[in-house]
Amino acid sequence: MSQEFDLIVIGAGPGGYVAGIRAAQLGMKVAVVNKYDNLGGTCLNVGCIPSKALLDSSELYHQAIEKFEVHGIETGKVKVDFGKMLKRKEDVISNTVAGIDYLFKKNNITKITGHASFLDKNSIEVDNNGKKETYKATNFIIATGSKPTELPFLKYDGKHVISSTDALKLEKIPKELIVIGGGVIGLELGSVYGRLGTKVTVIEFMDRILPPMDAELGKTLQRSLKKSNFEFHLKTKVTGAKVSRNKITVEAENKKGEVVTFTGDHALVCVGRRPYTDSLNAEAAGVELDERGFIKVNDHLQTASDNIYAIGDVIGGMMLAHKAEEEGVFAVEHIAEEIPHVNYNTIPGVVYTWPEVASVGKSEQDLKEAGKEYKVGKFPFKASGRARAAEETEGFVKVLADPETDEILGVHMIGPRCSDMISEAVVAMEYKASAEDIATIVHAHPTFTEAFKEASLMATADRAIHI
Repeated sequence: MSQEFDLIVIGAGPGGYVAGIRAAQLGMKVAVVNKYDNLGGTCLNVGCIPSKALLDSSELYHQAIEKFEVHGIETGKVKVDFGKMLKRKEDVISNTVAGIDYLFKKNNITKITGHASFLDKNSIEVDNNGKKETYKATNFIIATGSKPTELPFLKYDGKHVISSTDALKLEKIPKELIVIGGGVIGLELGSVYGRLGTKVTVIEFMDRILPPMDAELGKTLQRSLKKSNFEFHLKTKVTGAKVSRNKITVEAENKKGEVVTFTGDHALVCVGRRPYTDSLNAEAAGVELDERGFIKVNDHLQTASDNIYAIGDVIGGMMLAHKAEEEGVFAVEHIAEEIPHVNYNTIPGVVYTWPEVASVGKSEQDLKEAGKEYKVGKFPFKASGRARAAEETEGFVKVLADPETDEILGVHMIGPRCSDMISEAVVAMEYKASAEDIATIVHAHPTFTEAFKEASLMATADRAIHI
């Protein structure tokens, strides 16, 4: 094996493996270093893919017991084989990881297993269970991702205090689950178990769930989840916990300053993620980190050493797989002296609960804080013929537009299939579309996407047809 490459990517998550493939397409000699033998990083192994597998399985169960009857479908007693559900999740992971292995072979990418650390700006040492090898490259991309953040007084033990990774491999369905943090990860994993009968208690320090998203989305989702075994405690600060008789009791201070306690089988801590730069020895390569451990980069994703780039969670911002992928392509194309493009304002965010939540662009809170005027068009799914036919009438589509130019500034959705519907809004915003542009485009009937058209009609001149 040659020890020298045009590009070495450190980390094989969505950002890293996509960067490696794009570099190979551009004719570079590429190696990708991954700490584990399985490619795909957090997303494919213990994040996006397994969580969506369980979300889909649990939603089918929920549909069977809650909605089949109204459709005239009789199933008899429905029960869960949780072991089989977990086995399907593992099969999905295996098949997806195998697909990445195939793509590496197809593109002649060298896969190196082990933990990488810099020796200098042009070389790294890779430690694979004590066996150390040195590799050199003209350029590097750091794509090492992130890890769940621990609370200093509530360390993960994998049994009572669990991380998102632990929550994907519980041996049985808990009777009671405490979720600390009302963000995307906690609500998605809480939804998996809430649908299967678990009582889910969400403790959130802020005054609403999904704090970064448009406030109306969080309020609507909270109302919906309350019907699915969820209980919410907002403006509540966790202060400690103790384990007794195989249960965990979480202690907290509520908005009135009172001490409150919550007891469950597990406490799932989802309070954020930290950049993973452990033992990277970045300083040896001249790579600078900020006070929180994120790698500092310029507008071209270059670190202080201009032949070393960093992408994805490790540089902060929106911690999303698709952001990392686009940054991986951007970094590679910059190395190749092409003209890459990433518009951070049009990166969508999705919450895969049911109803689904999706958002792109500015929220009402963002626009108010910036002192920018805007107009609102909103259309509820209960007025959608397609939604009524599907018995999925919860939620709405909201369009925010500039009052003078009519340019779409943000789109926020909660309802059925919003994870797919948001892409139309992304395309619209990328091409600077006005609300009237969407309002005058013919949308197939009956479809869920007509709600976007109707919301755009409302934003244009308060002239939606079906409300």
